[in-house]
Amino acid sequence: MDETTAYLPGLSPVENKELCVRFDGGRLSSDGGVLVLREIEKRLGLATRLADCLTDRRDPASTTHSYADMIGARLFAIACGYEDCDDLDVLRFDPAFKLACGRLPETGRDLMSQPTLSRLENAPSWRVLARIGLSMIDLFCDSFARVPQRIVLDIDDTSDAVHGGQQLALFNAHYDEYCFQPIHIFDAATGKPVLSLLRPGKRPSGEEAARVLRHVIGRIRQRWPRVEIAVRGDGHYGTPEVMELLEDQGCGYILGLAGNARLTRIGHPWCEDAAVRRAQSRKDKVRRVFQTDYRAGSWSRERKVIARVDATARGTDIRFIVTNLLGRAKLLYEKVYCARGRMENMIKEHKLYTKSDRTSCHRWEANQFRLFLHTGAYWLLHQLRQAAPRRSTWRTAAFETLRRAFLKVAVRVEELKSRVRIALPSAYPYRKAMISMAGSIAAQGP
Repeated sequence: MDETTAYLPGLSPVENKELCVRFDGGRLSSDGGVLVLREIEKRLGLATRLADCLTDRRDPASTTHSYADMIGARLFAIACGYEDCDDLDVLRFDPAFKLACGRLPETGRDLMSQPTLSRLENAPSWRVLARIGLSMIDLFCDSFARVPQRIVLDIDDTSDAVHGGQQLALFNAHYDEYCFQPIHIFDAATGKPVLSLLRPGKRPSGEEAARVLRHVIGRIRQRWPRVEIAVRGDGHYGTPEVMELLEDQGCGYILGLAGNARLTRIGHPWCEDAAVRRAQSRKDKVRRVFQTDYRAGSWSRERKVIARVDATARGTDIRFIVTNLLGRAKLLYEKVYCARGRMENMIKEHKLYTKSDRTSCHRWEANQFRLFLHTGAYWLLHQLRQAAPRRSTWRTAAFETLRRAFLKVAVRVEELKSRVRIALPSAYPYRKAMISMAGSIAAQGP
């Protein structure tokens, strides 16, 4: 044993035997599951799809890493919990990541460093970012084996705190911090991301929200002309501009509606009715759902407004939504509108588990490109979860749980003359599940 090799000090002996721990294990990696992500990325074509939107103006004679290779390395790193470019300064030598990027672990060229990736992130212009955004919508459409008859799009925004002089950063009184406020759109049924758009740290106006939805719906309709589209959102999106757009596009909607003095007067009898029913029944809580036709001064027509009234010992609480969907008021509110609560979990997985709030570049273009990279990592983790057996607990597991169980796996890599031998731990506890998931991914084909 080489005495100059670093060792781990301070370990207590076991049964009077000294523990001698040195960092000389050879080609080992703690992220063996990234090889499964490689197969998912190849099937989706994520890195190539994003790279095709970029124009490579570098000198080919001096180019070592292609844009597709760099994007792929970033996607794998983010999915495995390494959200910063700096992490690639160490991971560039990792044998599992080199294999995931199509390079041999020993004789293959090492991966790119942080400065190279930083130049990539600052390369796209706003026109390139627009093409990437449309490409991400195309990816959503291509991910379906057959065209769905109907889709529901959940739209919402979230706070993305900033800690410097980044472009588009504004002080938001609601969140009491300087932030961005990106808009996220997901497919409600599958949880697949449709678009993530970086924007200033303020509430989106009706005109802005309508413009975003116009591009998204228009792109989807190019691919699926006959698909029925419904949009769900909170009170930020219950604006005349959004409703007019969706009606003109032949789309359904169910949106939160901000209260006002007139709606309060209209809802007063309903609040009294719920309070009386609670007093008579002596229940802790009574819920009543009402429906009426309503037209605000800024609206071009009457629309169906649904009011939910909860009467408790603390008093009555009323909330309004507006919709053009058919059905009973209670069913629309409790089964359709309230189901958008799952959107919060999707944003949580995007923001917390892929660290999509790591938007620390100065230029907004670089931060938007990062947001697309994190959305790509979301796709990898989402498809990994979809590959799990249907009735297993992994189908509903959080991304962090999947990462710890299937990505953070110790692996020994040995490059031989005719093959690469990869050894996973004999005591790996999720062996059957990983075999099943890898087989499911392979069966889907490229």
